[in-house]
Amino acid sequence: MPAEGHSLTRRGASGLIMTLLGTALLPAGALAARGRLGPGRPFSHEVLASRARALAARPYVAPPASPNAVSDYDEMVKLTYGEAEAIAGHVRLFPASKAIAPHAVTMHILEAGMAREIVDTSRLFRGGKDADASGFRVMDADGRSDWMAYIGASYFRSSGSRDQYGLSARGIAVDTGLPTGEEFPAFREFWIEQLGETRLRIHALLDGPSLTGAYVFDCMKGDRGVVQDVTASLFFRRDIRQLGIAPASSMFWYDQSGRRGDWRPEIHDSDGLAIQPGNGERVWRPLENPEGATLSAFRADDCRGFGLIQRDQNFDHYQDDGVFYDRRPSLWVEPRGDWGAGAVMLYEMPTDGETLDNIAMFWCGDEPAKAGGSRDVAYRLTWTSNDPSADAAARCVDLFEGPAGIPGAAAIEGGRKFVFDFVGPGLAGLDRSSGVEAATNLPAEALISAHAYPVVGQENRWRAMLDVRPGATAQKEFRLYLKRGDAALSETVIKVLKS
Repeated sequence: MPAEGHSLTRRGASGLIMTLLGTALLPAGALAARGRLGPGRPFSHEVLASRARALAARPYVAPPASPNAVSDYDEMVKLTYGEAEAIAGHVRLFPASKAIAPHAVTMHILEAGMAREIVDTSRLFRGGKDADASGFRVMDADGRSDWMAYIGASYFRSSGSRDQYGLSARGIAVDTGLPTGEEFPAFREFWIEQLGETRLRIHALLDGPSLTGAYVFDCMKGDRGVVQDVTASLFFRRDIRQLGIAPASSMFWYDQSGRRGDWRPEIHDSDGLAIQPGNGERVWRPLENPEGATLSAFRADDCRGFGLIQRDQNFDHYQDDGVFYDRRPSLWVEPRGDWGAGAVMLYEMPTDGETLDNIAMFWCGDEPAKAGGSRDVAYRLTWTSNDPSADAAARCVDLFEGPAGIPGAAAIEGGRKFVFDFVGPGLAGLDRSSGVEAATNLPAEALISAHAYPVVGQENRWRAMLDVRPGATAQKEFRLYLKRGDAALSETVIKVLKS
């Protein structure tokens, strides 16, 4: 993503979950006693939505950069460690940073329906640094690590169930991947309400050139990950060509099927996009590091769920003992209510490194977003290392590519071999005599051969192997799944076909 919208670098994010020592946790009452909070005002989502609606009726005013923003990332990190106070129980502030998040955000403490602005941030940063807040992170009860963070534009993330940050979510996506350029609306104000040791509610005001929004995030940390129930009321200042709901950004450099760019076997935060449209099909689209930026649409009317998934969680496949790609969480989106007709969009950009996101996903409805209009949306986000897309259908867990033909023999000229491994309980008890087939939509002139068989010595694991002539078809991608008779045994894999 462009620098304006990027919250943290991949390596830099790992520093934000290092051990935090000397943290003082203060309730709102303690902050008020020290004169750091403004007067209390009644607050609710309805109040915030009314404010966002009124704001959308006025011309957009870009926020100024913070006059006391710190100079670089290293200084920003230093200010979040050591003897600095927390707010609302277990929330620590990020200072504004010229390199990452140059704009100040207004922070409020919310208790019993009354909101109080933090008007004095002194000693909320290490050494009593006079700095504006640009976001916040939510600490564990012992103050030694964080499990959720909001910083920069409308980006936020969670460390999931294995205490490791990876991909990021966003409040909204506007024209992502379009030639006209992407817009980055930003959260301008937050209201933090601590509801327990592992639960809090976050209200946020979004503002941007094309729209405003009133958001509520009900957040809960559990053994299987972090769940956020999101409600948003959106108000449109102008027509929006492509409105992206429940967006997320990730990084994919290469996996086992691509050319290595480093000594490590694989480097990615997510390895695929999973979709569960309302028609009952299950779709898996392996991520690509393309030669040029591409925007793909996958029909998902009455969508039941979609997300960027890190299925491969084997340390040996990454050999990274610094930022631990095997621990990166997946992010699953479950729509609440009827989202209607639309598509899940996937934007992929080329990259030659791991430090910036190059993948984005979101849902885009068929209903246009028109100036003066509004829209309410609700969905659940689940950050977890347990594959939330898993169900009775077998999943594609590995993908390999190579020259077409029989190993040890001469390669088939102009051919390419694609190997897909599927795992799932629905394959139990099946063997070579069970009539399992590899079904594909490749035309006969492009498909040299297709086979499906159980992998010897591997429980409930089947392999589909295709030899293909990419130059014999104009298709940019093809579909593949395992079937038995008319019944699908696996999800549908959509694979990009390169000439």
